[in-house]
Amino acid sequence: MSNGLSIERLRREGEAFMEELSREYFLAHAGLKDSAELQPIYEKHRGILNRDALELTRETFLASADGSDEWRSARMLLDWQVEAQSSRELAELDEREIVWESDAVVRVENEREIPYQRTAIELANTLDRHERARIEKARSTLVARELAPMRRERLQRERDITESLGLADGYNATWELLNGVSLSALRDECAQFLRDTQAMWDEVCPSFVKRVLGMNVKETTRADALALFRAREFDEFFPAGEMETAIRRQVREMGVDPEAGGRVRFDTGEREGKRARAFCAPVRVPDEVYLVLRPHGGQTDWQTFLHELGHALHFANMRPDHPMEYRWMGDNSVTEGYAMLFDHLTQDAGWLRRYTGLDKKTVPAYLRTAGFEELHFLRRYCAKLVYETHLYGGDVPWDALPDLYVETLTGATTFRYSPADAFVDVDPRFYAARYLRAWQLQALITETLVVRYDEDWWRNPRAGPWIVQSLFSEAQRELAQEQAERVAGKKLSFAPLIRSVERMLG
Repeated sequence: MSNGLSIERLRREGEAFMEELSREYFLAHAGLKDSAELQPIYEKHRGILNRDALELTRETFLASADGSDEWRSARMLLDWQVEAQSSRELAELDEREIVWESDAVVRVENEREIPYQRTAIELANTLDRHERARIEKARSTLVARELAPMRRERLQRERDITESLGLADGYNATWELLNGVSLSALRDECAQFLRDTQAMWDEVCPSFVKRVLGMNVKETTRADALALFRAREFDEFFPAGEMETAIRRQVREMGVDPEAGGRVRFDTGEREGKRARAFCAPVRVPDEVYLVLRPHGGQTDWQTFLHELGHALHFANMRPDHPMEYRWMGDNSVTEGYAMLFDHLTQDAGWLRRYTGLDKKTVPAYLRTAGFEELHFLRRYCAKLVYETHLYGGDVPWDALPDLYVETLTGATTFRYSPADAFVDVDPRFYAARYLRAWQLQALITETLVVRYDEDWWRNPRAGPWIVQSLFSEAQRELAQEQAERVAGKKLSFAPLIRSVERMLG
C-alpha cells in the first residue's frame, strides 16, 4: 500500500502499542499512578490505528481461505483493529472513568466515608445487614448520579462506532464475525441452563441465606450476596500469611515454576488507589507479567490469587515466536479457562486437605458452600449474557435497559439488583461470553488431566510440563471450542459443570 502499511508493520508496531497501553492500565489500576494517560499512546500510534489499517486487515481477512492459518491470523488482527479504533475514540472517557474511580468517595448516612474502590470489600466484610444496606444505598446513589452516565455514554458510542464500520448487520453480528462464536446459540444454552438448574437453586439458596446471613432470601440484595459469598466461617482455614507460600508450593510440586523464571511479578499487598478487583497485566508477552491483588480476606483471596496465577502462567509461558496476534489477541475464553482451571482447585477435596487448613471433617461443609457459590456465579453470568445481548443488540431502548437488567439478574439469582448498575455491571464486548465458555473449557481440561495424571494431577510433576507445552505455549491461536476438541475430544457444554455442582452440593 502507498502509505507503507503492511501486515508485518501492523504486527511490529501493534505489539509496541499494546505494551505501552497495558503498562499504563497496570500502573493506574495497581494504584501506582493517579490516572491513566491513554490518549497520548493512541496519538503516538495513529499510523496503525486508522481507516487504512482497518481496510488492510479486512481485505486480508476476506482474501484468506476459510479456516487457514492466514484466515485465523487476519480475523484476530481485524478484531483488534475494530476494538482499538473504537477504544481510541473512547480514550478520553476511559481516562475520565479511571480518575473518577480513583477519587470517588461513598458517603454513608452515618457520616462515614469509604473510598469507592473499597466499597465491594466493605460490603463483603460488613456483618450488620442494616449497615450493609446503608453502604449500598450510598454507593448506588453515587453510581447512578456520576458513574452510570459515563458508562452508558461509552457503551452507546462503542456500539455506534462498531456498527458504523459496516462489517456486518449490527453490533452482535459484527462480534460473531470477528470472534467465531454464535451469541444466539450461547444465549440459548444459558437460558436452558437457568431452566435446568432452577429447582436446584430454589432448594439451596434460602437455607444458605438463612444460615449465613440470618435473612429471608426475599429480603436480600446483591450487596448481601457479597457478604454471603465472603464465607467468613472458613477464614481460619485460609490464613492470609500462608496463601502465597502454599500455592507456590503446589505449583512447584506440579512441575511448574510459579514465577516462570522471573517473568511473573507479584503485587498482592494493600495500597490506596488499587482496584478491589484483582487482575493480571501482561505488559510484555511473555517476558513481563504482573499479578495484582488487593486483599479481601479468607478463601476469596486464595481463589482469586489462583485465578490470576492461571492467567499469569499462561502469558509468561507463551511461545515467543508466535506472531503478535496469537499472544495478545484471540479467544480470551482460553486464558480465562486456564485461570478457572487453577481457581477450581479450591473445589478439589484432596487439594484443600493438602494445601489449606481444612481436613476430612471440614471439607464437606466447605465444598457445599463452594458448590452453592459456583451455581450462583454460573446463573449470574448466564443472566448477564442474556441481558447484554439486548444491550448491544439494540432491540431494547436505552432507557428501558435498567428495568430489564434488574428483572433478568434478580430473576436468575434471587438477590435484588440495583438499576444504577445496568451500565456499570457490563464487561465490555461480551466478555461474559468469554467467561461462560471458559467455565465449560476448564471442566473438560480438568477431566482430561484426571484421566492422564490421576485425581491429584495438581501435584503430579508430569502434569505441569504437559500443561505448559500443550496448552500455555500455544498462546491463543485456537478458539475455545477448537481446543476442547483437540484436548478432550468433546464439545463445550454446561453438562460437566452441572455434574460438578451436584457433586459438591451432595
